Amino acid sequence: MCDYSLHHVATRPARIEDRLVTTKFHNTITRGFAAISDPRVAVCLMPGTELAFDRDVECEAALAIFPTKKIGQRVARFRQINAEQPTMHHDALEFADGQIVLLTTLCDNQHATVLQMPAAPRVKGDAEQGVTEQGVTEQGVTILASEPRGSFVV
Repeated sequence: MCDYSLHHVATRPARIEDRLVTTKFHNTITRGFAAISDPRVAVCLMPGTELAFDRDVECEAALAIFPTKKIGQRVARFRQINAEQPTMHHDALEFADGQIVLLTTLCDNQHATVLQMPAAPRVKGDAEQGVTEQGVTEQGVTILASEPRGSFVV
């Protein structure tokens, strides 16, 4: 998803192995991701997308007089927060140690690679409820034996 303040910026969805860069978009108050090859187009991530940064992630300090905040992590999962508040920034990164950082607070010019996109549930019809050869159906979502159960949001 792309934050509410990027609605007037050209966008495209992220793809696996995309090389991204953090950037402040022209005529907005928001930072986000753009493809390194096309910095004017915002790359929108789906919640659950995993990213690997080239270096430890850094954020802007709350006040400009302080140095940047070093997160000390290189791998993050994209998520959205503040969903009930439409005029606040929603795009955030969650790190393995539990830190959640708004995407708009990241320092510019940090490079990342899209490692993995979130799994999409497979929906089966009513006639296929119950145990099948493919797997177990739970609330209309088939979970295949070869897929990890924790990957699905039902």
